[in-house]
Amino acid sequence: MHVTFSHTQLIEKCLQGDPLPKVPVALWRHFPVDDQSPERLFAATVAFQNQYDFDLIKVSPASSFCIKDWGSDDVWEGSTEGTRRYSYYPIQHPDDWKKINPLSPKNGYLGAQLQCLNDLVSEYRHQTPIIQTIFSPLSQAKNLIGKDHLLVHLRKYPDLLHAALKIITQTTINFVEEAVKTGIDGVFYAVQHAQHGLLTENEFQDFGIKYDLQVLEAAQSLWFNMAHIHGDQIMFDLVSSYPVQVINWHDRQTDPNLMQAKSEFKGIVCGGLRQWETMVYGTADQVSAEALSAIQSTMGTRFILGTGCVLPIITPHGNICAAINAARH
Repeated sequence: MHVTFSHTQLIEKCLQGDPLPKVPVALWRHFPVDDQSPERLFAATVAFQNQYDFDLIKVSPASSFCIKDWGSDDVWEGSTEGTRRYSYYPIQHPDDWKKINPLSPKNGYLGAQLQCLNDLVSEYRHQTPIIQTIFSPLSQAKNLIGKDHLLVHLRKYPDLLHAALKIITQTTINFVEEAVKTGIDGVFYAVQHAQHGLLTENEFQDFGIKYDLQVLEAAQSLWFNMAHIHGDQIMFDLVSSYPVQVINWHDRQTDPNLMQAKSEFKGIVCGGLRQWETMVYGTADQVSAEALSAIQSTMGTRFILGTGCVLPIITPHGNICAAINAARH
């Protein structure tokens, strides 16, 4: 007898390591312009999900949603990745870190994002897992000062940065606690500095992990949290110890590969597809071949087919369909 699972049931069985009738697949993207309003982000997210019927919904506001009320500004200039360029950083001098004060999660841009989450949960409750993007405190600090200056301040003015990170962390915790109340299933926790080319392991422990674990503690009542490790030469062994159920990274361009990761991490690994070389520039046949090789290498268990990061907004429709078909058939 053929048994039909909801997306939520499929992901639950994937977490348990059970054999599955099909491999879960999840692709997510930015929605430029639409991501500047909770109503339009909700509508764009729903349209994308209803078109492709992914097994989870990763909610992707602009990265500035959590820091605009501290004075950052950004502009849409047509990036094919769907991201906005930061046009103003409020941290211009070291003492500007002292101006970072706690934000209320119910007001401003944070409050608007909670509205979007409430609407999405009402739309998909119990049928499809919904996970909200949460940027690590250090990632937020980067967007308050700019990536070219953050590491200078980290090493030259560590006390000022730590004081600001404590406030950013508490504000993020408060937002996560309110997001949990909307009924979401998890968070997509974006870590951008767990890279050997940026920080030493001791620096990442001090400025990253210490604050990351505090934020993730606020999400522990949720059943489906995912950590994303951005970049190359990543500190996988450090982030894989985070209390999350899923881990996602650019597995096709940086170690470990999917099989190595499954031996280190006891939850679900998510990846298998190159976001640019294959999903954008490849053919549907190449997408299928890469997807099938990932499925075979993981034996299709404790695995979600996806890209190492956000799906470019210029990805051909046929390539998206090829990835879905490879996972489901």
